[in-house]
Formats: sequence, C-alpha cells, structure tokens
Amino acid sequence: MCNSMEPSFVTGDTIFMQRAVELAFQGEGFTEPNPMVGCVIVHDRKIIAEGLHQKFGGAHAEIEALQKLETVPENATLYVTLEPCCHHGKTPPCSEAIIKSGIKRVVIAMRDPFPKVAGGGIRELESAGIKISVGCLEKEAHELNAPYLMRIENQRPWILAKWAMTLDGKIAARNGSSYWISSEASRKIVHRIRGRMDAIMIGSNTARLDDPQLTVRPPGIRTPISIVWDSKATLNPESKLACSANDSLVIAAVGPYADEKNITRLRKKGCEVLVLPEKDYLERFLSFFKNLADRGVTNLLAEGGGTLLGHLFDQKLIDECHIFIAPKLAGGQNAPSPLEGLGVEKMMDAVPLNRLNIRQIENDIYIHGRMQYAAQR
Repeated sequence: MCNSMEPSFVTGDTIFMQRAVELAFQGEGFTEPNPMVGCVIVHDRKIIAEGLHQKFGGAHAEIEALQKLETVPENATLYVTLEPCCHHGKTPPCSEAIIKSGIKRVVIAMRDPFPKVAGGGIRELESAGIKISVGCLEKEAHELNAPYLMRIENQRPWILAKWAMTLDGKIAARNGSSYWISSEASRKIVHRIRGRMDAIMIGSNTARLDDPQLTVRPPGIRTPISIVWDSKATLNPESKLACSANDSLVIAAVGPYADEKNITRLRKKGCEVLVLPEKDYLERFLSFFKNLADRGVTNLLAEGGGTLLGHLFDQKLIDECHIFIAPKLAGGQNAPSPLEGLGVEKMMDAVPLNRLNIRQIENDIYIHGRMQYAAQR
C-alpha cells in the first residue's frame, strides 16, 4: 500500500517505484554499510533516467539518475526507494541536487532512520516547494534494506545462519566429521553468499573439529572478517584461521574467564582478541554485535555448529536461514543437529520462515527464508 503526504498517489506510482526497487537490489554486496537505493525519473508516464547506488563511496542513486539528463523536463517526477540524504558524507547531499534540478515532485518509498537524515531530507525538499509522497512500496523497501535497518535501529548486524544437514537432520556424524554433507554445487552457492558478507562467524567446536579457513573461493565482492566465538580462547594458535591473521582480520570473541596465556598466544599470531566481560550470554552477544555494527558490519554469516547456532536461535538473533538438505541418512543419538541450545518449549512456538524460497541443487534441497519473528521486533 502507498500512504502519502499528498491526498493520493497517481496512476503508475507503484509501477515506477517497483522499478526503483529492482535497481536498488543490484547493489547488494557492493553498497554496505550504506543502504541499497534505486531511483527513476519519469516524465509523461515514461522513465527517462535510472540510477542506483552502485558501491560504497560512489554516487548515490538520485545523482546517478540526474546526471543522465542534460535538462530535467517540466513536471518530471523522481522516484527513490529511500529518503534522499541531506548531509555531506562520502558525497554531497542528494536533497540539494534534487532541488537544483528543478524536479517538482518526489515519491519516496520510506524514510531513512540514519540520524543525520531521519526526516531532514524530506523537510529540505518540502521547504523548496517540492511535492513529497512517502510510503509507496514501503514494505518492499523495508525488506530490501532489512540488514541496513537492523544495524542502524538495533545496533547489530543482520545475522544469516547457514548449515548443511542430512535428511534426518544431522550436521555431522557421531565422531564430528562433516565433509561433505552437501554437493559441490551447494557449496558453490555458500561461497557466493560468503562473498557478499562483512563477517563469517563460527564456534570454537567448529574451529577445533574442522580447522576451516573461512575463505571465499573464488574471491567475492567483499573480504569478510573471520570470527571465532570462543569463550575460553581455545583457538589453536597454529590453526588455519590463526595463521591467516596477518593476511586478513581474525577476531576471537572470548568471555570473562578466558585464559590469559591463550589470549596472549593468539594476539602474538596477529589475531584480534576481544574480551567480553558480560557473564550473561545475551548481553555478551549484544555487546559483541554492537562492536561489529560500530565497525560498519552489516551482514554476518553464522556457520557455527549446533551450539553456536542454538544459542543464537534461543536469543532470537537469527534473521535469515540458508539450509542445504542432502538425501543422506546419518543416524545416531549423539550425532549433532543444527540448532541445539534450549529450543522452543512447545511445537506451537516453533519459528516459521517467511519469504520462503525452495529449490533443488543437484540432489540437494536448498531452503532460504527469513525468520518471522524478525519482523516482530
């Protein structure tokens, strides 16, 4: 639905805003920690210019669209998925450029909660006599930039949980071995997901049993930070992760009772050891995730075993799931499952996934969706 500061939207507003949303999505993985934004300029019910925020530090969507026009026709309308910025950051204010262009009407999908904008862009445009409509495809704009909004409004990254499991729900055999549950094609998808992440996080058991590198193969859009959630600082200083600390950032997030000798050994290897003093698990998570958000980390992929993912699930900190189910059976009462921890007390409390996408990858089933409670916070 579209709600507005004008009496109503005009015919075609939704169609043109949908195109702006499609353009915005092309910036996924390139724009963070900035939001994805798309823009179209319309005259006589025809799109005459398009733009998107293509990369962090680059021109914003409105500027890219305006630069494609020598002059702006009278009565043109600009559609943009997020409130235009009104402050000097990496680039000059978009509100100023829109005013100078002669645009008479601007349709905005949603307001920007970023403190340096937060309605200021709308006020500047209104003060210049531009007609403003806000709320066209607002839900779609929120979903588009859910990770950005999570970081700005909740001071933590958007957390994606990924796991591969057998048909009977096991993420490893009873001895802990897990190579390989899913197909090579499924693993390629995982690397594509990794390649647009700001950080990848595993638990100490996964680090010990699998000794992973957490690399992206082939290299992706971004180079993610490697994180080990390691309460007692048990990460082996000779592990692949610790030995890669001089090439890329490796963070060991440790608890208040971590062994000082272990901490010193990891720091000597080049790891950043972040000592979290909070005894409560939720408080420790939130403290750590705020630290990451302050660094600009927008998307975090949690690839940990059942212990880490179970703790995140219990605290309602998983926002999105990527699950690969292989047509294999492992059995075993002691074989690990993807979500341990406490879990829900009653089946009626089980958390459904929305925005569900299910497809077959070779013989595997790939399920991707967002946790429904994420929209209720």
